[in-house]
Amino acid sequence: MFHILPENFFVPLSSPNKIVYWDCICKLYSVMEHQLSFGVEREVLADELQYYFEQSAAADVIGEDFSESDSRGKANGILRRLEFYGWIEIETDKSYVQRVNFKEYSVKLIRTLLDIAEGKQIEYQGYIYTIYSLVRANTDHPGIVLTQILENTDLLITGLKNLNSNIKHYIDDLTRHRTVAEIMDALFNDYITNIVDKAYHRLLTSDNVSKFRPEIIERLESRSRSRSYIQKAAEEIAEMQETSEEEARETVFKYLHEIVEAFRNMDDILNEINQKNTQYQRAAINRAKFLLSGDEDVRGQLKEILLGIHEKINEEQMALGGIYEISFLENLVRLYSCSFLDEGSFYSPTEGRREFVPGKLEGHEVDQEARQEKLRKMMEKMQKVLSARKIEGYVMAQMGDRQEINASELPLESTEDFVKIIYVRLYGQRKNLKYQVEPGNMTEENGFRFRDFKIRRR
Repeated sequence: MFHILPENFFVPLSSPNKIVYWDCICKLYSVMEHQLSFGVEREVLADELQYYFEQSAAADVIGEDFSESDSRGKANGILRRLEFYGWIEIETDKSYVQRVNFKEYSVKLIRTLLDIAEGKQIEYQGYIYTIYSLVRANTDHPGIVLTQILENTDLLITGLKNLNSNIKHYIDDLTRHRTVAEIMDALFNDYITNIVDKAYHRLLTSDNVSKFRPEIIERLESRSRSRSYIQKAAEEIAEMQETSEEEARETVFKYLHEIVEAFRNMDDILNEINQKNTQYQRAAINRAKFLLSGDEDVRGQLKEILLGIHEKINEEQMALGGIYEISFLENLVRLYSCSFLDEGSFYSPTEGRREFVPGKLEGHEVDQEARQEKLRKMMEKMQKVLSARKIEGYVMAQMGDRQEINASELPLESTEDFVKIIYVRLYGQRKNLKYQVEPGNMTEENGFRFRDFKIRRR
């Protein structure tokens, strides 16, 4: 890579004025992408940058790097520096007009950075449909088509792996959220919106690989047994890669094998994505429930102790090992250790043989009242468990004869009601329930602030 990019190429994006540099690069790219090529007269771009410096506070920020005091001088200075760092090249045509062109690698990098900044998600459906269409098409250029199928398969696998990694990133980030509001915001406004709604849900429905995979594999395996197809594809690939036909023939078999194996092994990635999605949602709910619990039982007391330790570590900015320096822990928990030299240091006395005399089992009557009370408490606890079917019944009862309602219309008088709304939103992603959900706008009801959503019958 460093044989292509200049050594100081990334200096503008790592300098103290990186925001100003990036704004200027985006301005130039915006002007150039609407032209027939990435080349524009220098004066046009200088005018654009001059207007940028005149309309923003960037003129003061970047004044440290440039001796020019006016906006026009700073605009020309930006162009000179971007040329020096290898982002653009300036050439003079036959009319002695200077034109500015982006380097080829600069255009690719800018597009990638813009996609990252905009949070653009990979369209799995595009890759799958492209592969499916290419496999079904009858073409006179099988070598070119096979190469395109391989490239799209690679992009699809890369996208699924990125989705898998992104979910893991969200799971790791859960530990940074200290309040229930932060956890719910991360779950519904970030994870559900950017991962579930944009990628995961479509991956299980409209973009489901299983709908296209059998025919894709069957057609590719059929072509691997066709001598005419192998011969024609090898001739094209040999011409494109400038290799012998024998090597190209091996390449054709290799491509076909890699594509088929990629689709056959795709279930491993999809299963891991499903597991991590379930793990994240369960972890978020459990952490929220943990923070909401304030009972005086052992669990509640342990929660308060752990939260106190966490706050103290953050206040003192301690490392993880600093827990042993917290003074109030000395009287809270006392640990001691004992050691021995080896197993021989324990004396095992010799015991003689003794006759075993079975003891008498004393019978006692079961207290029916205590038994009924325990059964009653157990049944109450089981009734409070919010399973998917209970939530489905709750939603159907609230909807009545209506085809759709808003979540804000559901009862919301207590924390238990809010927890039900959370489960309604989570279970709404399942295909086997009688309702589905569609995210809406932020709302606040009775002191509870959340993103509203529509509930529709399937």
